[in-house]
Amino acid sequence: MFRLLIWLFIIYAGYRIIKHLLGAGKEPSGIAEERQEAEVTYRDPVCGLYVSEADAVVGKLNGQRHYFCSMNCLEKFREQLDHKP
Repeated sequence: MFRLLIWLFIIYAGYRIIKHLLGAGKEPSGIAEERQEAEVTYRDPVCGLYVSEADAVVGKLNGQRHYFCSMNCLEKFREQLDHKP
C-alpha cells in the first residue's frame, strides 16, 4: 500500500513538472488580453487625478478636449477660466 502511494505521488509530481514546462511560455489568456486592451488615461487638469476615457467627464475648450474625474472638477475648471483676465 505504501509503495502504491509513493508511485502515485511520483507520477503526479512528474505530471505537474511536465505540465509546467510545456506551459511556461504561455501567459494566462486574461493577462494577455489585459495588456492588449490597456486603456489610455488622462490627467485631470484641476485635481491631477488620472482617469480613463470611458470614466471621464469630457469638456471642450477651443476645440480641445479636456478630461475630468467628476463634474465638480469640470465646474472648477470653468470657474478658473471665468476669473482669468
